[in-house]
This record gives sequence, C-alpha cells and structure tokens, in this order.
Amino acid sequence: MPTHHHLALALCIATASLANAGEVSVAVAANFTAPMQEIAAAFEQATGHQAKVSYGSTGKLYAQIVHGGPYEVFLAADADRPEKLETEGIGVSGQRFTYAIGRLVLWSPEPDRVDPAGAVLATGDFRHLAIANPKTAPYGAAAMEVIAAKGLGATLEPRLVRGENISQTWQFVATGNAELGFVAASQLFKDGKPLGGSRWDVPTDLYTPIRQDAVLLKKGEANPAATALVDFLRSDAALGIIKSYGYATP
Repeated sequence: MPTHHHLALALCIATASLANAGEVSVAVAANFTAPMQEIAAAFEQATGHQAKVSYGSTGKLYAQIVHGGPYEVFLAADADRPEKLETEGIGVSGQRFTYAIGRLVLWSPEPDRVDPAGAVLATGDFRHLAIANPKTAPYGAAAMEVIAAKGLGATLEPRLVRGENISQTWQFVATGNAELGFVAASQLFKDGKPLGGSRWDVPTDLYTPIRQDAVLLKKGEANPAATALVDFLRSDAALGIIKSYGYATP
C-alpha cells in the first residue's frame, strides 16, 4: 500500500512535468490543416506541450507575422516566405527546413466529371473552376501554371472562382458552387480514407514543386515548446502522418 510520502512524491513528479509543459503558437498554411491536427495531438502526447494553431493562406499569415503577430513557428505552403522571414531577421537563421512537398489535384465530388488525364479542362462542360488566390496561396499559383502550360488561360479565365485559401477553394468544390477545382492532394482524405469523386493527379512537371518550408520565428527562439515542435516535425511520427495525407517528404 503506498504511503503518503510516496503519493506526495508521485504528485510532485506529475506537477513538475506539467509545469514544464508549455504552449507554442503556430501559423499553418490552410492545406496542412488535417495533418497538423494529427501532428499537434501526437506532439502533445509525446512532449506534454500544446500547439495553439492558426490556419490561413501563406500570404496572409506571412503579413500577420511581419506586422508583429504572436506566432512562434510558421509552416508555410511555399519556400519563399519562410526564406524572406529569415532574411528580414524575423525567422531564426538556420532554423528553416522543408517539412512537406505538396501535390496538386484537379478534383470533383461527381464520379465522372474529371478524367484521369485532365482533358476536362479543355473539353468539359462546366461553369466554374475553383482555384486558390494565386497572389497569396502557393497552390493557386501552381494551378495557374498548369492552366498556362495547357494553353487554356484565355478560355478558363471567365470561369475561375478564387478561394481566399485552399480550404475555401475545397469548400467551393465540395458544396457544388464550382463543379471542379484545383485542390491539395492532402484535402482528399476524410478520417484517413480517400474521398470519392473523380480526380486528375496533376503531373508534377506542369508546376513548380510546392516545397513547403517551416521556420522557427524569433518570438519562439527562447520557448522550449517551440523548439520541441520544430524537432518533432522532423520525427518519424510526424513524417508518417505527413505521408499518409498524400504529401511527399524531402
């Protein structure tokens, strides 16, 4: 039977480990919402630290960070903005790395709408094609590259509907406001199972690789929870989750 002394000791240890558990404020590109929710849960289980996550388009999150937003770690959907933050002295030098390589998919929830070669873009009878805003969302910029590579810019321009970020773009398609759209491969999973519908996995030679970089920000440099998250993103546990959502890893 445990003595009071043993109980008190156990309580002290538990309290000490809780006291060491911190919180990290993270800005995450919208395409990475589902994997990040899993990663945050696994991170908390492994370290006791909590990740407080805000999602949005890379461009908007970058603007918030530059204007003093409270974030300590930034997971972008491109490599440019984390690099800029490093150059501007807002990101910690040498603490930038590629955590995922995104894949672009043309998707429709309708089973026969999109053919496996993407010919629907040129021949299809559709009113709206959803893309993410190419100015702020790297997946939108990649979609525009594909449209240009196919020589369909002028034809498709009047049919484009632009989501503020890739999450909103997916919603346009999922709700039928656009019959099809360019989304992130990672969005076509629900509870670990692939979503139905029809899709064209866009060949990666039609767009600049969507290299998604993370960077530790100066605000998080002295926070053990922030440095622990950056380490955790490179762990086998995190990489396994990232791959399960259709991303490539470096």
